Amino acid sequence: MFHRLTGLAPLARIIRLRPVPAALASGIAVLVWAGSNLVLGLRRRTHLQHWMARTGPLWGLGIRRGLALLAHAARRLSATDRAAREELDRQFVIRTAQDVARELGNMKGAVMKAGQLVSFIVEALPPEAQQALASLQSEAPPMAPSLAEQVLVEELGRHPSRLFRHWEPLPVAAASIGQVHRAVLRDGRRVAVKVQYPGIGDAIGADLANVEMLYAIFSVFALKSLDVKAMVHELRERMIEELDYRREAANQRWFAHLYAGHPFIRVPAVIEEYSTAKVLVTEWVDGQSWSEFERSASPQVRQRAAEVLFRWVQQCVYRHRVFNGDPQPGNYLFHADGSISFLDFGMVKRWTDAELATLWPVIEPLLAADPVRTVREMVSAGFLLADHGLDPADVFAYVSAPYQPYLVDRFTFTRRYVGDALGAILDVKGPYQAVIERLNLPTSFVILDRVVWGMSALMGKLEGENIWRAILDEYRLDAPPATELGHQEARWRASRDTGHR
Repeated sequence: MFHRLTGLAPLARIIRLRPVPAALASGIAVLVWAGSNLVLGLRRRTHLQHWMARTGPLWGLGIRRGLALLAHAARRLSATDRAAREELDRQFVIRTAQDVARELGNMKGAVMKAGQLVSFIVEALPPEAQQALASLQSEAPPMAPSLAEQVLVEELGRHPSRLFRHWEPLPVAAASIGQVHRAVLRDGRRVAVKVQYPGIGDAIGADLANVEMLYAIFSVFALKSLDVKAMVHELRERMIEELDYRREAANQRWFAHLYAGHPFIRVPAVIEEYSTAKVLVTEWVDGQSWSEFERSASPQVRQRAAEVLFRWVQQCVYRHRVFNGDPQPGNYLFHADGSISFLDFGMVKRWTDAELATLWPVIEPLLAADPVRTVREMVSAGFLLADHGLDPADVFAYVSAPYQPYLVDRFTFTRRYVGDALGAILDVKGPYQAVIERLNLPTSFVILDRVVWGMSALMGKLEGENIWRAILDEYRLDAPPATELGHQEARWRASRDTGHR
């Protein structure tokens, strides 16, 4: 499931901290990893400079958190009651999240991207920890204005003051690979200029090895069957693609054409003549960030946005077999009527026929609430061995957690639902331990889970209530429209079909 990709399991387990001997073992494991990483760095003297800049901070983070965990376990021993221990746990998780967000946010590249993948699935964490990790979505330290200008000169041959009628040297957003500036073209069009950090390609190439080491720590605590190499391979492919803004421009053009004139889904157009491998210029979109929308939107608009988000996900997955592989709220802009503009198409995942032939046969009996057939299809797909020895009811209870909203007529997403469901899935020593240890999920299914949980986390914050199963069936089975937004979209599709004919 999602935690197998992100390594969220250790954080979730720290929340309900295990007995002290296990906590001590975890701390020692982190220290052992950090020590081995140091030795590797010193042995590879040709890479020492990179080690100091990139691996060194990760090593320091591992040492700090390992020592902090040991100290925390000792303080827990002296706590007088359960309430005191729970408060110690809460404060420890908050400090850990703040430390992780601060270190990964400064590093950018693949390491920060790994943190982003965790940052929007944080319902099981205290609010202060959620806020710290949320900063990874769009608040990375920006590069100096002169560096951004240098990239533009190298890529487009002219200084920004000559390229644009107006150029804002300070970025409006900075993330893992590049940052976005506001500008005005000579013809008066307002645009967003995405500029890649100089040297980020080299950093990411080396970072991917660090990411594998980072997830090796998580595998100490998480699933025995965790395939770290397969996960890193998938991340490497997606991030190498993301480095080429020409590929991202092609993706965004495809989505913009696909949703042209859509009543509530918007994708900004690409400005071709200003876009290169390291610069991407698109039309500017005014809208609210996730945090602004969450604070100010009315209940009615929040419900509409929840349905828009849900329809975007299901339409991309079921009708187009493609999805933005980086589904985090920093890539969305919200509007006063509940419509949403979708940004950042660098990590687009297109499912192959072979992948879908594995995924869909498992999803269908799952949505039919058929445990026996679900397990049978999981065996056929290689998710479980034929002699797994598990009760189908236990397997179904575990794998169906993210699909509960679609097993009833009407459902309300809540933070509690998302937190409880994630807590049960991430509890590798809980009631589903035997199921977790025997599961072998392919990377493509992990990506689908990431999409599902990413959407569910936002839906929980929006408290989206609707007939989600009926809406899902519009895309899965071409069922008739189930809501007013469904009718609007059906009319839009009909008009496009007529125009194409």
